[in-house]
Amino acid sequence: MSAARECRLKRGPSRIARCVASSMVADMVTTEPVIRVQGLRKTYVHERPFSREKFVVRALDGIDLVISAGSSFALVGESGSGKSTLALCMARLEQPGEGRIWFEGQDLFRLSGPELMRVRRHIQLIFQGTAAALNPRFSAEEIIIEPLRIQSVGTRTEQRDRAVHLMEKVGLPPVWLSRRPHQFSGGQRQRLAIARALALEPRLLILDEAFTGLDLSIQAQMVALLRDLQSRENLTYVFISHDLSLMAHVADEIAIFDRGRIVEQGQPSRLFSNPCQPETRALLEAIPGRRSVLGLGQS
Repeated sequence: MSAARECRLKRGPSRIARCVASSMVADMVTTEPVIRVQGLRKTYVHERPFSREKFVVRALDGIDLVISAGSSFALVGESGSGKSTLALCMARLEQPGEGRIWFEGQDLFRLSGPELMRVRRHIQLIFQGTAAALNPRFSAEEIIIEPLRIQSVGTRTEQRDRAVHLMEKVGLPPVWLSRRPHQFSGGQRQRLAIARALALEPRLLILDEAFTGLDLSIQAQMVALLRDLQSRENLTYVFISHDLSLMAHVADEIAIFDRGRIVEQGQPSRLFSNPCQPETRALLEAIPGRRSVLGLGQS
């Protein structure tokens, strides 16, 4: 009997969790890196305003990187540096011009149909603009269970039980499940977005400027929540950010992006104490009191 068939036949309040776990076993978890990128290139052709003249933008220019399971990896750079394009390629929402991306050993751009659907459930994105990313007509419950409904996971009652569990997991009262997104604060909407992203028990979370626009106290709460979830769920994080100082607190490794290229990569302590590239130094010089970010003393 197939894992999917067995999943449909199971009953009980925890069937959704068992279903997802069964799928994960069927996916044959290996020691492969969660993400491996090789020779990735992506260009866009634009037309100049008031002219038919076209020009090419190299969003990605030969990207190579490896992201280990259970780690927190940050892509840091100015707006337009290409980091978000790479994130979209990792989720297979963008098609590169050249290169390959493997997710747990599977070539993402050679998957299609049911295989692609199965892998996509394990890669989830969280965006900066939660007010726009969350359907304003949906209740919190509908927002959380939508991925379960699309993937046909669980009965209606089991999906609601899952929504209650996820609200508790991200620190929101389950009685708020009937609320609409506009009834939540910015930080609460981000928690709701995390709950939705966790619905299918992914292995990789891509967070694109997820902390931007939140005040420092809320950012600290979100960092603590993500660390707790990572330790309990064995999640791998890829952070997309322009804020090098914040990424120093959340990432095990940081890659500095500039004009479609990774110009420098390393652990936060090394990048702060001994930056090798001018792009890294420019990002560091923009941080007020940067020597105190990693406990290096006052500047």
